[in-house]
Amino acid sequence: MRRALIKIAAVVAVLAIPGYTFAGEAVAATTGVKENPVLNGATLSPLWALPFLGIILSIAIFPNALPGFWSKHFGKVSLVWSVIVLAGLAMAQGAVVSLHSLIEVAFEQFLPFICLLLALFTITGGIKLHGELVGTPLLNTLILFIGAVLSSWLGTTGAAVLLIRPLINANIWRTHKVHTMLFFIFIVGNIGGSLTPVGNPPLLMGFISKVPFFWPTVKLLLPTLLATGILLVLYYIMDTYLMRRETEKPLQQVKTRLSIEGGWNFLLLAAVIIVVMASSVDMGVAFNLYQVKMPLSELIEIVAMVAITFISVKITRTDTRVANHFTWHPILEVGKLFAGIFICMAPLIAMLRAGADGPMKFIISSLSHPDGSPINGMYYWLAGGLSAFLDSAPAYLVFFNTAAAPAGAAGMAPHAFMTGVLPATLIAITAGASFMGAITYIGNAPNMMVKAIAEENGIKMPSFFGYMVWSVLILVPVFLLVQYLFIG
Repeated sequence: MRRALIKIAAVVAVLAIPGYTFAGEAVAATTGVKENPVLNGATLSPLWALPFLGIILSIAIFPNALPGFWSKHFGKVSLVWSVIVLAGLAMAQGAVVSLHSLIEVAFEQFLPFICLLLALFTITGGIKLHGELVGTPLLNTLILFIGAVLSSWLGTTGAAVLLIRPLINANIWRTHKVHTMLFFIFIVGNIGGSLTPVGNPPLLMGFISKVPFFWPTVKLLLPTLLATGILLVLYYIMDTYLMRRETEKPLQQVKTRLSIEGGWNFLLLAAVIIVVMASSVDMGVAFNLYQVKMPLSELIEIVAMVAITFISVKITRTDTRVANHFTWHPILEVGKLFAGIFICMAPLIAMLRAGADGPMKFIISSLSHPDGSPINGMYYWLAGGLSAFLDSAPAYLVFFNTAAAPAGAAGMAPHAFMTGVLPATLIAITAGASFMGAITYIGNAPNMMVKAIAEENGIKMPSFFGYMVWSVLILVPVFLLVQYLFIG
């Protein structure tokens, strides 16, 4: 893993070299291409969704149908689908467009995503809770509740990777524990992070778009409390029933005092939160590569996350990580799979961004009544549905900008228009994008991470579609109730 970290640092260093600033223009000159290399979603066919569907089906089918093959070659499968997309874009719109798309995915999505996840994964893997934690329904529900509270202030990823190992260890003696992992994903990995821009990527996009920091705290408090409360009650009832069917007993019967090992990592966790918040500040552009801008704040975030990861590795005792059953496999799995997912979703994001002029115009046109007023229920379900399968951040921005289109004619800034004139629509977009990432394993970063860590600890998690059976049956009724009470 140390070699992987060095490679990440090397990539960041190479990209920062000033000589690369005008590389895009140089290539354009040598190829005779002078036009904008940005992928034009309006010219794409809906068939470009097939590679994305292919990688999703690979994740869904191979782990069960060919487990041996998948465990050894999942990175290669992800690479194959990525190459299909990039080669296809090169043939359809030119090599410069394909390269531009790859760099754009790296700058805007993958590098910030994987470096943040790597730092949080490394930090929390160095924190060990000692003492008696017995996975009773009351304790498990309490951990889920604490995770829900922490999610909006540490981020869903931070709260999830911090609490998943203590939760697994508390329930290691139990036969029935898959449902605990699933509700953990629902509550801690998604819905709990809906109250601040630190919590979930869509809210951070809103904050960057000048939506006030505490706007979601006020407007989404009741929907979040309702959804979280229902799920906690449902979980407690289910876990109580399954607890009565347990035949095993807790491994530890002697009560010991709770203590924390690796406490210095909490300071690094605080540093991560500060860096994430600082990344939302516009500090200008660090450099351009093939006409893709690398914001200085984002470059600082990436470098800081890599540095924090190194520090955590250095200050944490190896025994602590061994006691946590810590290995690098989960982060490697998530990194390789999401690299392919981000690349394969690039054409879909481009088609969505094309709006009414693109192949996804049927989606955009379904958002408004004939008189032009927004259909909040459609914004809610479309923002949520796309966030469950695509990246929630661009999905949020697409629908935010679509709804805010009349702001210019009204002489208002988009954020002022959305919070002042269409607050119900903004609630619908924000709640949908933040809540519904729980519907699939790929809907939000913690989902796949929790799955990987649970499986590494011997918990057999449901398949991709098996997980969706759980999520649809449990979450969709809750989301319908939220729509009825708060969105309309």
